Formats: sequence, structure tokens, C-alpha cells
Amino acid sequence: MLSFSSSFSLSRLERKMLRADSYADWKNTALEHDSKSGFEAWKAKDESKSYDYANIRSRIDALKEHRRQADNIGLLFALNEGIHGNQGGMGKSELYKMAKFGTKHLIEEYVDEIVGALEHISSIPESGEITKEDKLDFFERASHCFGRSALMLSGAGSLGHFHRGVIKTLFEHNVLPTVISGSSAGAVSAAILGTYSDEELPAVLQGDNALDPLQEKIDKRPKSLIRKQVDPASLKILLEALIPDMTFQEAYEKTDRMISITIAPAEEHQTSRLMNAITSPNVYVRTAVMASCAVPGVYAPVMLMAKNVYGEAQPHLPERRWVDGAVTDDLPAKRLARLYGVNHYIVSQANPLALAIIKGEQYLPVSEGAKKVLRLSTHEILKSGEKFSRRYLRKIPDLGKTMSMFYSVMAQDYKGDVNIVPNFNFVDPQKLLGQLTSTEIDELVIEGERSTWPQLEQIKISSKIGHKLDEILDHHSKHNIKRFYKKRR
Repeated sequence: MLSFSSSFSLSRLERKMLRADSYADWKNTALEHDSKSGFEAWKAKDESKSYDYANIRSRIDALKEHRRQADNIGLLFALNEGIHGNQGGMGKSELYKMAKFGTKHLIEEYVDEIVGALEHISSIPESGEITKEDKLDFFERASHCFGRSALMLSGAGSLGHFHRGVIKTLFEHNVLPTVISGSSAGAVSAAILGTYSDEELPAVLQGDNALDPLQEKIDKRPKSLIRKQVDPASLKILLEALIPDMTFQEAYEKTDRMISITIAPAEEHQTSRLMNAITSPNVYVRTAVMASCAVPGVYAPVMLMAKNVYGEAQPHLPERRWVDGAVTDDLPAKRLARLYGVNHYIVSQANPLALAIIKGEQYLPVSEGAKKVLRLSTHEILKSGEKFSRRYLRKIPDLGKTMSMFYSVMAQDYKGDVNIVPNFNFVDPQKLLGQLTSTEIDELVIEGERSTWPQLEQIKISSKIGHKLDEILDHHSKHNIKRFYKKRR
């Protein structure tokens, strides 16, 4: 039991972490908190009921012994037994919630040992014992089995500047996944990541860099009780200034990042789409983002544009119109798993409704198992309600469509393996689609950074092996899509 003075000291450190101006300040405070709370000693001790520490220690010792004896065949055989992100239960989120910074040193040691072994196998000369084909076969199987991480950026309206702080932090710490999805406001941030190179990104992500050509005008506008909202014309100006005129395929070729934009159909009897370089390579990224930002009832549905075989712009599915992707699939986890082999999800969540659901669950006085049962039961009830609406509200199509959207929004799962959420509990409704001042934008960006710092170590540890496998394999194939475009005679 901590004394009153110790508890007061820890509370003071927690408040200091919430107000930290830099990651270095936050990290130093977090480590001081761990030292005073006793969790620094907890991290150094292998034993815990939360994971199979004996299995992990045994694996580390075996890999070290193979490398010590220069037994490359034995090392490859040991690695072939399996490379898992959840070896012995080490991926459990509870292991990253105990200390303020990091987790068990044993877990970090295991990850580093696996990465070192992979680098060793990659660097040894090909021989009769281990051929180039053997190595390539091993790395491809290991990558397929291990999977990869994805960053999913939620819908958030004007609060989407929070995502900018998140991706800025992930990029600066070299843990930004190459698979990224975005819906609604999140689609704007996903498009930035997909269309700007690593050399260009820092200038775009800086908090003091105004991305909106109308920002100076917004800042000079006199304060009013009624906040001016973002209208379709100003949104179009922003997207045209921010997102280059390129297709999903061209974006992938430029940045190597696999971005996906969620859009929803404006018509009934259609399903949502995930636009990316696989499903829609010739569609212009900007028009997909415009569609994903088209909040139903506020902005008109959008027609997509794509390049034809001659490299000219033309309508894509001209009979269809599309709206806000967050309505039906804010976080397209299953589709990313199918398309890109994703099995680890980092969620930047700033959707006010989702935040209310997530934070409401935290205060329910029941076990995690009971929460899961309640969540599943609620989803089933909502599905039944949707079927009822479709069946009995056919004669009132607008009402039926509205009810279907409501059920879809409420039934979605808004969480991933790592969840980055803001600390604020209340949002002025006028801000959701309102024009924000530079000061308000800067506050959201720094809130995104501060909310990411506590999750960084988990992200680094969870994705380090996957990053190394991707680095070794280097899946990206250099080619130019423009060679497929014909020239007009």
C-alpha cells in the first residue's frame, strides 16, 4: 500500500505527463513514475502470471546458443518453428498497461533476439546448406505468418487534426505502418501519408504549418457565438491544395505506402467500398477523399474520377454516388486483413460517438468478459433492428436509409489492438464540422502527439519484427503505371 505522500507524488507526475511539451520530457517523467511506483523493478523481473515467461526465456536461450556456435542450419530450423507476435502471450495489452513506459525487459529481449537472428540469416553467404531460394522461402513464409501492422484513422470531422499529431509522432519515431486506412476526416490524413514522400512529409506535418489556403481568413474572422461551418466549397479548396493530382497506383509508386479510403454508397442495395491501389488503382485519391468526407445530409454525394487507358480523367462508375465512409466502415479491419495480411491494428480514434462508447465502457462496473457479451448482444439487437427497418420502412425510403445508417454507425467496432484516443471528454458540437482557428488546430495536433507517446513502446515492440521482415523482403516492385496509358493519335 502506497503512503499518502507517495500517492500524491505519483499523481503529480501523472499530471506532469499530461502537460508534457515534448516526448523527451514525457519519457523522463514516465520513467520517474515507474521508479517510484515499483514498476521499474516489475519490468526487470521475468516472472508474471500474465504470460509464459519460461517459454520465452527458453526460446531466447536456444537462439543465442545457435548463434554462439555459428550453427546457421540450427538457427534457421529454430526460427522455422515459428515467429509470433504473441509468443507465450507476450502481446497481451495488460502487459503494456502496468508500467507507464515499456513492459517486461524479457519481451524486449526476445524481440531483439529474433530481429538479430533474422538479420544474421539474411546476411550469411548463400551455400549448399542454405541457398538463396531457401532464404527467400523462409522470409516469405515468416512474413506471411507474422502478419503486419496497420494504422486506421477514424472519422472525426474537424477534430481530424488530432490524427496529424498521431502520424507526426509515429513518423518521427520510425514506426509508421506502411498499411494505412482512413475514413471521413481520417481519409485526409491517410491521403497525405500516401501522396507525400518521406522527404516531403515533415513540412506538411509540422503543427505550425497552415494546410488550408483559407486559414488566414478564418483566423482574422471576429469571434461569434455561431461558428462558421466547413461548406463543400471550402472543403474542395482545402483538398485541391493539399492532395496532389494522382491515382492510388501512382501514390503507391511514389511513397511505398498502401493507403485505403473508405467510402459508402449513397444508394440502397450497395455496399461500402475500400479504395486503394489493389481495388481501384486508377481512381484519383482526391475524389475518393472528397467522397469519404461527404457527410450525409450536409454535403452532396460525390462521383469518383479515374484515369482511363489514355491517362485522361473520366468518371468512375458514373451512375454511382458516394458519401462518408465512417457511416458504414470507420475501421475496415477485416478488409485490410484480407488484402494486406494485417493482423495488428493501431487505431487513431477521434470520432466523438466512438469516444463516448469507448469511455463509457471503461466505467461499466463489470468484468471484461461481461462487457464483451454485452457488446455482442447489442450488435445482434442492432442487426435485428436494421432488418426490421429494411422490411417495414420500404415505403418511406429516406427514413429507412436514415435508420440503416444509424444501426450501421452504432454496431461498428471502434477499437483495435493499440488505441490512441484524446484525453478530452467533451467536444463543442459546433466544432465537429466547424472552421477552426490556427490555435485550435495546434491544440489538437499536440493532443494527438501527447496521446501517442504512452503507446509508442508497445507499437515499437509489436511492429519491430514485422518491419525487419518487410525490410529484408522489400516487397515493393518498381514500375511505372504510365506505360499502360495509350496516347491519342
